[in-house]
Amino acid sequence: MPFLSAEPTAADVAELFLGAPGVELDETNPENRFAPAWIDKTSALLDDAVAGGAKALVITATGKFFTNGLDTDHIAAHAAELPAYLDSVHALYTKVLTLPVPTVAAINGHAFGAGAMLALCADHLIMRTERGYWSLPEAALNMPFTRGMAALLRTRLPERTATEAMLTARRYGADDAVTAGIVDEAVAVDELLNRAVEVAVQRAPLAGPTQTLIKRGLRRPLLDDLAVPTPPELL
Repeated sequence: MPFLSAEPTAADVAELFLGAPGVELDETNPENRFAPAWIDKTSALLDDAVAGGAKALVITATGKFFTNGLDTDHIAAHAAELPAYLDSVHALYTKVLTLPVPTVAAINGHAFGAGAMLALCADHLIMRTERGYWSLPEAALNMPFTRGMAALLRTRLPERTATEAMLTARRYGADDAVTAGIVDEAVAVDELLNRAVEVAVQRAPLAGPTQTLIKRGLRRPLLDDLAVPTPPELL
């Protein structure tokens, strides 16, 4: 399950890990998929980081994956609950998009589907160069995007990149992701977390309620789309 680093780093930067503490992989969720309990835990930890005095937040993970997106096993077993499940994913995106602190995604491994979109909710994105892809496999899986997800991708990606990524399921390595405007930087894995913290420290003095006000103003149409309930007939 996700966890916060035990102690804030310099300048009160909190680190949220999407995998289990002290191990390479979370045996119960090795791909950091969006299981309902995982979503609830991640959302609660975002609140805890802010309440604990963090002035900036780095979001990263352990293991091979940043996150592999939606929990397809849960969806298959609870098809009738799919709209509410997707609404909870949208709510998590909204929380990250509107936090009162600067956020940096340190993409340590594969970021697919809903996980790729979660990374886009951060203010600044850094991706490791040696291993891992950012990808939207929905087209290949015959899955549509929700209204909120489509709005997120239109808003956070250049138009040509959104078109290619959404329609072709292309897998972008770190350097290609920089060129395509998906992430801001590509660095070696041994530099990833340090670089993310460095950016967070630079932005930490800007933390406060005004950050949320600016983010909400900047992203108002996107937030409105994310707030629209998912219709049962989507899939």
